[in-house]
Amino acid sequence: MTVQAQFPDESVEGAFVRQGDAFRDWVRADGSTPYAPAFGRYHLYVSLACPWAHRTIIVRALKGLEDAIGMSVVDPVRDELGWAFREVDDATTGDPVNGFDYLAQAYQQMDPHYHGRITVPVLWDTHTQRIVSNSDDDIMRMFETEFDALARHDVDLYPHEHGAAIDKLNDEIYETVNNGVYRAGFAATQAAYEPPAYRLFEQLDALDARLANRRYLFGAAPVETDWRLFVTLIRFDPVYHGHFKCNLRRIVDYPNLSGYVRDLYQIRGIAPTVNFDHIKRHYYATHDEINPTRIVPIGPLQNLNAPHGREHVSA
Repeated sequence: MTVQAQFPDESVEGAFVRQGDAFRDWVRADGSTPYAPAFGRYHLYVSLACPWAHRTIIVRALKGLEDAIGMSVVDPVRDELGWAFREVDDATTGDPVNGFDYLAQAYQQMDPHYHGRITVPVLWDTHTQRIVSNSDDDIMRMFETEFDALARHDVDLYPHEHGAAIDKLNDEIYETVNNGVYRAGFAATQAAYEPPAYRLFEQLDALDARLANRRYLFGAAPVETDWRLFVTLIRFDPVYHGHFKCNLRRIVDYPNLSGYVRDLYQIRGIAPTVNFDHIKRHYYATHDEINPTRIVPIGPLQNLNAPHGREHVSA
């Protein structure tokens, strides 16, 4: 039997191996790069469905950079031409900056010979008409550290005293949870599926235990790592549990992780960044190899505004 991977170019013996980011320039406030922070200069292209893009949307909101950095939202259903700018509902925007029909046009403008998968997020420089970065890690960190002069809110998501520990836990969570759900969900063989699936739940168990005696991963206030984890946890029960076969447990089954997700969701500015319609339609209608019928499940029903009880956990 021939086994077809969801992304054949990113499959090695049935295992999903994510492609690297193609463009990784930086905006620097110190003038060390050609890209200086400036009001209205940069534009963020995102999908509300994508967890990687969601990270950057969250940091933009937490820092209060919405006026300084514009944002366009693509159609959640990606077709054979990739992410498209269609105004299909109240959340999608079209592309008022370049008039692109597809995000692929931005990539082709950078490199006419680019043949990799077109991904979000993309940070676009309107002055040079170039992609600055398509790395969510880098864009998050730029928004956190390089745009302070334009930010409305003073939020420190990368406190110096925790820097090394944040980087270490970021790497662990990326490998086992953020990318772990994809390694399980996009696996094309049983042998490729089981190890990342089991490792995912080992890490979720460890994180639940960690949160038993601290409100957030590093104490009294959420940092970058919390938001990197949040974007996977918020999608877990609606999508990854069933669609990606990560079904040993749900997040609602974890006593600490479940309240933790509600706690983060209820922080000012976060709820508007979560769009379950886009999330579910994207995954269930786009991954044909996994869900050929494109039927979008009607559940689960979640009350993310229910009391979280986390304020009673010691810092």
